[in-house]
Amino acid sequence: MKYAVIKTGGKQYKVKEGDIIEVDRLAEETDKKVLFDQVLLKVTDSGVKIGEPYIKGEKVEAKLMDQIKGDKVRVSKFKAKVRYRRVNGFRASLSKVLVEKI
Repeated sequence: MKYAVIKTGGKQYKVKEGDIIEVDRLAEETDKKVLFDQVLLKVTDSGVKIGEPYIKGEKVEAKLMDQIKGDKVRVSKFKAKVRYRRVNGFRASLSKVLVEKI
């Protein structure tokens, strides 16, 4: 089993070849190649490489498929007995990425 752990947008993702993941919006155009060079861990049949904090020279190649918006998150504030109620909404801007090569 071959997989890697990459870091992008302040978050970490475990990816395999052929995976479709949703990451924070990337400033690229649709159908362009994307390189993730912050590889924290790489597992192959021959062994495991662990970065300190990143593995030098390792890259994960991916293809940007689409720019989408995530599900709406509703945040509500409420204080009892004082008629205080506030509701805010939020939709994250995401990029859908197909992992091609580790």
